[in-house]
Amino acid sequence: MTDTPQLCVNFDRLQQEIDTLATIGRHADHGIYRMAFTDADWEARAWFRERIAEAGLEVYEDGAANIHARYKFDHQTPSVMMGSHLDSVPGAGHLDGALGVLVALECVRRIKELDLPIRHPLEAVAFTDEEGRFGGMPGSQAMSGQLSPEDIYNARAVDGETLIDAMQARGLNAMDMLRARRNPDSLHAFLELHIEQGPVLDRMGIPIGIVEGIAGVRKWDVRLIGAANHAGTTPMNMRRDAFLGVAELAGELPRILEEEGSANSVATIGRVELKPGAANVVPGQADFIIEVRDTDPEVLNRLANGFRRTLSAIARRRDLMFEFDVLSDIEPVKCDPGVMAAIAEVAEAMAVRAHPMPSGAAHDTQFMARLTRAGMIFIPSKDGRSHSPAEWSAWEDIETGANVALNTLYRLAS
Repeated sequence: MTDTPQLCVNFDRLQQEIDTLATIGRHADHGIYRMAFTDADWEARAWFRERIAEAGLEVYEDGAANIHARYKFDHQTPSVMMGSHLDSVPGAGHLDGALGVLVALECVRRIKELDLPIRHPLEAVAFTDEEGRFGGMPGSQAMSGQLSPEDIYNARAVDGETLIDAMQARGLNAMDMLRARRNPDSLHAFLELHIEQGPVLDRMGIPIGIVEGIAGVRKWDVRLIGAANHAGTTPMNMRRDAFLGVAELAGELPRILEEEGSANSVATIGRVELKPGAANVVPGQADFIIEVRDTDPEVLNRLANGFRRTLSAIARRRDLMFEFDVLSDIEPVKCDPGVMAAIAEVAEAMAVRAHPMPSGAAHDTQFMARLTRAGMIFIPSKDGRSHSPAEWSAWEDIETGANVALNTLYRLAS
C-alpha cells in the first residue's frame, strides 16, 4: 500500500440516505415493493437523480435506463465504475442492491468533496431490473453487450406485462437498450458492494468478504406427466403418480451434489404445482422448477447432466413422461485478481479482517466481469436473512464496508 491516509465516508449522510430510500415502496408488512418499472421504482430513481444533482455530479441515463453519477468524465479516459441496483423483489429488505448504489454514490461524492487526485473518471451506477422482473438482468446485460433484440422482444413479467410495454409506459423505447453497450476500452474497472445474503460472514464474525467468483445458474421448468385417477380406487402399484417422481428426485439431490458437485454446489426445487390438485385425486402432472448453482462451469455442466440422467431414469421407472424448458443458463464468472488484491490490501491497511469467498447469488458484477476487470465486496447479513423484511446488517458493518469500498475505489482510480 501507499502512504495515502485512510479515507472515510460521511457516515451520518449515508445512514440518512439509507433510511430515506427504505421508505420508498415500503408496505404495511414492512417489505419493500420496488419492482422494476413500477411506480415505487420510478420514485426511487427520481430520488436518486436528485441526490446526484445535489452532489454536483453529472447525471446520465443510458438507453437501458441505467442511471449514472459521473465525476470528471471526459468520454476518453477509461472510468472506474461502482454500483448495484435500486429495484427489489416483492416483499424485500431495504439493503439488497440499494446499499451498493448508495455507497457507490457516497464514495464518488466523497472523492469529489476531498478534491483527491485521480487518473480515471468515476461513475456510480444504478442498474435496471437486477432482480429480473422481466428475466435476466437487462441493465447490466445491456451495458456488457449480452442483450439481443430477441431477448428484449421476449422479456415478459409473471403478470404478463412485456418489457417493451413497461418501458413505453415510462416514455422509453426498449430497443434503445441495445445502445447502452459500453466499449470495454471505456472502463478501467468495476466494483460492487453488496450484503452477503447468506450466513457465512455473520457466523464467522468477519466484517468483509472478498468475492472470488459468482456462481452460474442452470434453471429448468420441468413437467412430469402421469395419469390422474381416483385416490381411493387406484391401487398403489397401478398408479402413475407424477408427484412421487418429484419426491424421488428431491431425495436424490444430496447424492447428485456429492457425486457431481463441489463444496460450492447447491440445488433447489423451489416451486411445485400438482394437477389437478385435489386431495382425493392422484396427481396426473407435476410442474416444478429446479435450479443448480456452482462457480465452476465444468461442475455446473456435470450437475446439469446428472440431474437430467436421474430425472430420465425416474420417469422410466414410474412410467412418466417429462418435458422441460430452460429458464436460466447463466455462466459463472471469476472476479479479477487485481481488484481482489486491491480490496485485500485496503482491508489489511485498515486492520479489517477479510474472508475470500464465492457468491452463490447472481449480481450485476456477473455481467460486468465480461466487460472489464471486476470485483465485489460483501458485508455480513444478520443470520443470513435476505429478500425479506428481516434483512439487516449492523450499522458498524455497513460503515466498515463503505470505508473499504471508498479506499478501494480511490486506489483503482489513482
